[in-house]
Amino acid sequence: METIDLEKIAHGSFVTDEETIFTVWAPHAKAVHVFGSFNDWNEDSHPLEAVENGCWSAFIPEAKIGDEYKYCITTADDQKLHKNDPYARILTNSSGNSIIYKDLFDWQGVEFKMPPMNQLKIYEMHIGTYHRTDENGPGTFASAIEKLDHLKNMGINCVEIMPVNEFAGDWSWGYNPAFPYAIESAYGGPDGFKNFVKACHERGIGVILDVVYNHFGPSDLDLWQFDGWSENGKGGIYFYNDWKSTTPWGDTRPDYGRNEVRQYIHDNAMMWLDEYRCDGLRMDMVPYIRNVYGDESEGNNIEEGFSLLRWINDEIHERWPEKITIAEDLHGNNFITDGTDVGGCAFSAQWDADFVHPVRAILTNGRDEDIDMQAVVDSLSKVYSNDAFRRVIYTESHDEVANGQARITTEVDDQNPHSYYAVRKSVLGMVLTLTAAGMPMLFQGQEMLEDQWFDDQDPLDWELAEKNSGIIQMVSDLCHLRESEKYPGLFGAHTKFILVDQEKKILGIQRSHLEDLSEGVMIFYNFSSGTYENYSIFPDTPLVAECIFNSSQEAYHAELTPQLDGFYFEQQEDNGSYSITTHFNPLSAKLFSYKHN
Repeated sequence: METIDLEKIAHGSFVTDEETIFTVWAPHAKAVHVFGSFNDWNEDSHPLEAVENGCWSAFIPEAKIGDEYKYCITTADDQKLHKNDPYARILTNSSGNSIIYKDLFDWQGVEFKMPPMNQLKIYEMHIGTYHRTDENGPGTFASAIEKLDHLKNMGINCVEIMPVNEFAGDWSWGYNPAFPYAIESAYGGPDGFKNFVKACHERGIGVILDVVYNHFGPSDLDLWQFDGWSENGKGGIYFYNDWKSTTPWGDTRPDYGRNEVRQYIHDNAMMWLDEYRCDGLRMDMVPYIRNVYGDESEGNNIEEGFSLLRWINDEIHERWPEKITIAEDLHGNNFITDGTDVGGCAFSAQWDADFVHPVRAILTNGRDEDIDMQAVVDSLSKVYSNDAFRRVIYTESHDEVANGQARITTEVDDQNPHSYYAVRKSVLGMVLTLTAAGMPMLFQGQEMLEDQWFDDQDPLDWELAEKNSGIIQMVSDLCHLRESEKYPGLFGAHTKFILVDQEKKILGIQRSHLEDLSEGVMIFYNFSSGTYENYSIFPDTPLVAECIFNSSQEAYHAELTPQLDGFYFEQQEDNGSYSITTHFNPLSAKLFSYKHN
């Protein structure tokens, strides 16, 4: 056998100009062979050599790109296990074979720069259901590309993709990763994903990928007892083998304290940003990485999980300062986004439960008198790590419109989700999201008033895009206002509350990029079903203003047609005070651009 050069070892099947090198970590194996289509699936003909740190490796000249293969691992008690490559980039399917792959993708011709966080407008997408062209299979990267111009035209500049790891079967949300390094074959494999990222970048759209490191599997999981060793009947070398293995998804929590597993997860995170040129990562359910039970209970913290998160985030920020990481933590802790220098996890931002939960409760409340305006104030004023843009704000996500919950339209009126109040409340939720301080996120179909709860086998109804083109135009108007240099207040960090009318349920804020608030936008929201004529608002200082957005426009939707419209400004001669007098239609919002005189 040819002598192994340890410096050439890369885990998995690594294709050089002349040969293929196979390397696999199996510290408890008695022997390891690789077999596949290149040797007629003879499990004894190509042994790997034991090298260092429990790895096995060999040069196999016969193995070529596109060949299928597996490892045959002889355990300490002489069992033979047939296992797929933990580092495989592509498989025939989750219960099939690994495929030798080499990155030959052509990225030329695309230059993309991720927008700053205060100008991001995120769209959460599930590849399998966003746009489906084959009624017998899920949507693919190719079919999703066909509808990217819809997002570009709407002003979306970042998509957050639900997990695309190879999972069991062809239908899934993606949160059951069977092979963390492989791209789901039913979606189009690694080159399909690269084509998708490239197509996004060509349209000025960044790509954030959802990754799952709090558990693996639990089904079609070749990592389970990979080399035959385990303790307590648990998962073996890739997993905790004691009480720390417990998760809501089975005993499949990776062992964050084992160096090889830490490296496996770390390298996976870097792969998405390097090989696939993603612009960021969103980590699923971070509480279960830092705590056994996903809560704040003492004695259950996983310190090695904390340190792994810090390692990954610090390296990403150092290597790619423009790329971002987002945590789904939902506990409202500053340490999630605080820097590692002060003991934090160094995520760029986190999903904000303190926005989505109170706002959805208010929008789906059927009684005006039960609306607490202070809850709205609190949801709009939340900041993490002293930065308004360290949070992702939303009213719909894959979690919020499934698991017993539904789209806001359906929550408001399950008999007629396109009724007057259902439409107005859904629209008000989108307006609030797209005008508040934070990184706004819409869930796929929200902009076209999709009324079905999220199901991984139920694609978006694209006929609704035509029926509700006015709502899409409204979202587009807000998205383009949010990045307009003419109205920088909409991506400014400073928010001041200038009106909180608990009786009429009207809220007014100023948002500005300037600390003294001398220039920016004023936004007024009517959370009630009431119509208010000649409502006067008294800013602190004289200003000039123009109305730049009104959600009650017939052009947006028939159910938004205003009963009243118009506004005027007046300066009182006797005391010099200044007022804006306008009309408020039910469940509506208006934006004014201003500069102080």
